[in-house]
Amino acid sequence: MKIFIISLIILILNIPFGYWRGNVKKFSLQWILSVHIPVPFVIFLRIYSNIGFEFYTYIFLVSAFFIGQKLGYILHSWYLNKYNNVSAFLFYDLYKIKKNE
Repeated sequence: MKIFIISLIILILNIPFGYWRGNVKKFSLQWILSVHIPVPFVIFLRIYSNIGFEFYTYIFLVSAFFIGQKLGYILHSWYLNKYNNVSAFLFYDLYKIKKNE
């Protein structure tokens, strides 16, 4: 059960980074940072939760990592199509959209 909670945390953590990744040029410095900044947090969660580095944990956590990145990217694409002026920062865009409604 603990691995599912950690996977959910990792998925939610990666959505803003995937949103950022959707706004930058592929393989640029910002793109690389948006993919790699969450990695130390994932490692910290693995160590802090004592789930270890067993092979079966990689299936859940790596999947959650990439699904979160993809969801953020899709969310950025959706906001870009719906609202013309979006930034690379998810929380600012949510605030701006909420304020304009």
